[in-house]
Amino acid sequence: MPAYAVGHKVPDSDSICSAIALSYLKSQIGEDVKPARLGELSPETLFILDKFGFEQPELKMTFADTDGIYVVDHSDRIQGPDDIDDTTVLGIIDHHKLGDITTSTPLECWIRPVGCTNTIIKMMYDFHSVEIPKNIAGAMMCAILSDTVIFKSPTCTTADIKCVEALAEIAGIEDYKALGMEMFEVKSAVAGTPIRDLVMRDFKDFNMHDNKVGIGQLELIDLALVDDLKADLQADIAALKTEGDYHSVLLVLTDIMKEGSEVLVVSNNDDLTEKAYGAATVDGKVWIDGIMSRKKQVVPPLQDSLA
Repeated sequence: MPAYAVGHKVPDSDSICSAIALSYLKSQIGEDVKPARLGELSPETLFILDKFGFEQPELKMTFADTDGIYVVDHSDRIQGPDDIDDTTVLGIIDHHKLGDITTSTPLECWIRPVGCTNTIIKMMYDFHSVEIPKNIAGAMMCAILSDTVIFKSPTCTTADIKCVEALAEIAGIEDYKALGMEMFEVKSAVAGTPIRDLVMRDFKDFNMHDNKVGIGQLELIDLALVDDLKADLQADIAALKTEGDYHSVLLVLTDIMKEGSEVLVVSNNDDLTEKAYGAATVDGKVWIDGIMSRKKQVVPPLQDSLA
């Protein structure tokens, strides 16, 4: 019976490519590990898998019947498998804040303050002296470009840039920035997509001092793409707040060219964004210049403000 590498619920490209890359690495050092996913894939992730010839990882929601799991791209219990207590956590590979997953046995941990989990997995390949296959290198490279917003995100580090350069050479990609823009054009496609699907495209739950908070993010090459949809998006996050019994739901609309975000907010606290970011909402939304990263710029001040 295999173990599994699995990312967070509502998986993004980093979660999926990390699971694939880690599983292959583990197989090369004698472990039987398979990639899995906790939800449906975004258009961007499907684009990456199709470009490099991968099938979607197995959709698997329970892991009690496995030889354990490697948790990738998260360490918050609320974001992982619902039955995480019924399996063994063999390791955590992540680039976010340290969450609340605990274990009763020793585990492997690779946690680094870099822009993408795949950057850490590249370090793991180097550590074990395992050669990265061309297609896996391409997928890893795309995940890093996605998470670092083609190096524009404040989470981007020198390590991320060096890893992209090395992976691009392995994958035979000459103009990786052009591929990154093509990927973001796919990511920005909103026409004909149901409103709830847009809200949930990149959505994470957080427990902030016993307050359930949901934060979604849409990264767009032009914020004007959603001008006609904002009223519907605001109505849907209000409905989601009620359905999920949230304290607050935020949808971060990030303009990657202007390097800032408009945040749509519905909350029990009228002064939520003013306390967290020093910018008050007007009609349920606020533009915050320079904000691009949920994990580094949105979550920490929000969590502190709810203490």
